[in-house]
Amino acid sequence: MTVFRLTEELIFPHPEWADADGLLAVGGDLSPQRLLLAYAMGIFPWYDRDSPILWWSPDPRLVLFPEKAKVSKSLKRVLRKKIFRISFDQAFSDVIRECARVRLEQGGDTWILPEIIEAYERLHHLGYAHSVEVWHEGKLAGGLYGVSLGRAFFGESMFTRVRDASKVALVVLAGFLRSWQFHFIDCQITTEHLKRMGAEEIPRQQFLELLRKAICYPTYCGRWSPSPDSPIASE
Repeated sequence: MTVFRLTEELIFPHPEWADADGLLAVGGDLSPQRLLLAYAMGIFPWYDRDSPILWWSPDPRLVLFPEKAKVSKSLKRVLRKKIFRISFDQAFSDVIRECARVRLEQGGDTWILPEIIEAYERLHHLGYAHSVEVWHEGKLAGGLYGVSLGRAFFGESMFTRVRDASKVALVVLAGFLRSWQFHFIDCQITTEHLKRMGAEEIPRQQFLELLRKAICYPTYCGRWSPSPDSPIASE
């Protein structure tokens, strides 16, 4: 097994050199320049408090094509009732912290460490990282965050405090990205929950080819402000 050790030089090995689990490299930093280069190459950081920074490019890769997002009948009823209010980029710091907090409250571990939070907040301030917030009775009920490059969105994490809130965040995001002609949402690691919502596994080689085409387009930097009547994935 070969795992590459990164230096201060801003460079990554090709993703095809990752090991069987998708681990590619160790070390480096979480500077905006390195993170953006990583995403543009199909690589992302994922590690815990007891390890150095680890960089991954799994095979297969889980992606959600916006036009293929699945909305169950029960979720359609929730959307029609309009019990949630949706916003974009209004509470990024709260969303990323809640993603970490909920995992810890449920007895799990989290890769969303203080330095990760700081790094993605920097990307948010630069206009590359975005959040979707779902509000219920004036409180943050769920949401997600990720990184946007070209016409690709790289989902990082999601959370829910109120039933269906994170699902609503995802289908609203999918509808919004579809209207902006985004090519895919990178879900990174396979989960049955995301597969039920329409995500599918594709070979890494296919993912990298899709990514190459998606990042040829300009990146929509800055704060996202979809109109209240933006399409959702169920429409």
